[in-house]
Amino acid sequence: MSFLIDRPKSERYAEGKARRKITPRAALGAFSPPDRDPLALLARSNEGRITSLIGERRTRMSKNPFGFLRGAACLMATDLAPAVKPGLEVQACGDAHLMNFGAFLSPEGQILFDVNDFDETLPGVDFTVDVKRLAASVAVAARHKERHTPRDARTLAESAAASYRQTMFALAGMSPLDAWLARTPLDTVIGDLAERAIGANVRAAEAGVSVADDFPTLEPPVIGRRIADRNTTVFHFDESDDPLAHADIDYILAQTRSRLSPGAAKLLRRYEKCDAAFRAAGVGSVGTFCAIALFRTQDPTDAPLFLQIKEARTSVLEALAPAWPQRQGERVAQGQTVMQGAGDPFLCAARESGRDFYVRLLRTRRLNGVADILEKRALPDYARLCGRTLARAHARSADPVVLAGYMGKSDAFERALGAFAMAYERQNLADYEAFVAG
Repeated sequence: MSFLIDRPKSERYAEGKARRKITPRAALGAFSPPDRDPLALLARSNEGRITSLIGERRTRMSKNPFGFLRGAACLMATDLAPAVKPGLEVQACGDAHLMNFGAFLSPEGQILFDVNDFDETLPGVDFTVDVKRLAASVAVAARHKERHTPRDARTLAESAAASYRQTMFALAGMSPLDAWLARTPLDTVIGDLAERAIGANVRAAEAGVSVADDFPTLEPPVIGRRIADRNTTVFHFDESDDPLAHADIDYILAQTRSRLSPGAAKLLRRYEKCDAAFRAAGVGSVGTFCAIALFRTQDPTDAPLFLQIKEARTSVLEALAPAWPQRQGERVAQGQTVMQGAGDPFLCAARESGRDFYVRLLRTRRLNGVADILEKRALPDYARLCGRTLARAHARSADPVVLAGYMGKSDAFERALGAFAMAYERQNLADYEAFVAG
């Protein structure tokens, strides 16, 4: 995509509009059942995973079609590869599923809402790939978690796409710097929610009340220097004889220290590493190496610092775009830096024993429940919020004026995305049923 600031906005808007002749917006709604074996593709995605955790991944994907969709990013990437596209490329999230957005603290202490998963991120991917993934996840959530009618589910999927389009128009009216610095503070999110009770629940999560998640706790509570095991989500993996379950965390952290900015390196030196434990997070990531390192100061009353060390595998989006030519950890770190509105001072790529990793700050526990509360109790608001957030993330790597020009001022774009979302909801259900039966 051209992104030349020496051209007036009118020319760039016209460039996007001209893409409609190549790929009409209505064509984005088309979806034909693919000729592929979902079970074979999912089995292939298990290659290189820790054998003892593959069953846990299957359990999580078997719960319902929504969880299955979350773990089946490889299927959707394969299905979208032959789809018509306008050719407007962005830094793609790669897995813009509803549950891969979340709230967290910025380095300045501001509570923000943003894209929060970059394992599949890749540059040079058409923007519609992420928007279709988001719209499909809204439709699946509406049908199989909230039990909405197909008509209402389509309306919700369209609202997410409409929010994306409308936000892109707003960003197109800004200067490049203002668009780059745009953020979504959590207090704005609360203010936009339709139900007062939802706002109260979000504030409760923000304050750390009744948050059930997979964030680590300590033994004994608060002042401990060892991470507490928590069933299948956080645990010590010391006894496993699977080489994929182990990595030299100290070596990876040494690389991290040498590559951090001077300020972040000084900050990390104020902490001592006390413990590390395995973390089986999400659905699609279960079985890949993911550990949490606990850091504490000498003062037991200081809050602990947690760094996540996660394996970086080849992105599923390589089914749609050129292969990433560098180390996979660099891909994830660069993608997060480009797409996320607030930086992570500890974000860094590393390599150990031929495997790629990335290190990042594990965000504060008190914020982890926000996305769950919003998705469960205010799906219409949450769908629009995710659409708005994805548009802001895409505008950091592409020209929002060109994207706005393609989508246009009518509702043609979201109507097409709604049609696609419902067609893919049916495909996902068929794949889910085959998966459970298999």
